[in-house]
Amino acid sequence: MKRREFIAHFVATAAISTCPAYAQKGVLPVVGYLGFDAAEKSPELLVAFREGLRTLGFEENQNVAIEYRFAEGKYDRFPELAASLVQSSVQVIVAATGTNGVLATTAATKTIPIVFAIAMDPVSVGVVSSLNRPGGNATGVSMYTPQLVAKRLELLAELTPAGGTISMLINPTNPNANVISSDAEAAAKSLG
Repeated sequence: MKRREFIAHFVATAAISTCPAYAQKGVLPVVGYLGFDAAEKSPELLVAFREGLRTLGFEENQNVAIEYRFAEGKYDRFPELAASLVQSSVQVIVAATGTNGVLATTAATKTIPIVFAIAMDPVSVGVVSSLNRPGGNATGVSMYTPQLVAKRLELLAELTPAGGTISMLINPTNPNANVISSDAEAAAKSLG
């Protein structure tokens, strides 16, 4: 199973297990799904998400309903889309969006359970209060990757033993930009 499929499967499992309606007979649980790209751009995530639901005995439009919202790659759409899911009275929100979408979702509701997949440390960006006791209404999986910046620079240094300049492109609208750039600078200094 690929990493993205595993994460989608984990998120589906966590989403339904946190859904209060799951325990009630005769009530169709409604899962809100907030995605970063258009549905056509990440079909493998949706397939894995639905498969995760199926392994728990949930079939879309049979015993679970899913409200989909997609930002189509536009960070600024997340607040509006998260608010739309909250207004739709979903029982749980799956934020398959990265940091910006998770932040917008946690800002939109403090009561609806949120299950996320995030590439940053969810504590440092304020999504949860701690890793072992998240608190609040959000939980999920973190692929905390900034520590990999040092390893990537180390590999580049090995590939170019004569030295040189290494440039790094960072999306300035990404809330992780400052953390990534400071980690890269610290790693570069340690490597000389």
